[in-house]
Amino acid sequence: VGDPTMAGPLTGVELKLKVFHIFELKDLIDPNVYEEQLGMMEMVLDVDALCEEMENIRKECGC
Repeated sequence: VGDPTMAGPLTGVELKLKVFHIFELKDLIDPNVYEEQLGMMEMVLDVDALCEEMENIRKECGC
């Protein structure tokens, strides 16, 4: 739906870009980089629930 701050030039302009949570891209990231940058977050967050919610959001919007 555009710029969520409602203050920029893209206010109200939907770019229709595909959006992914970083956890959905795990297989595409170098394992060492992933562990260094995201390993701790993966241990404290419910990764499956986040990925499921992203899938639900994409289904709702028809993405």
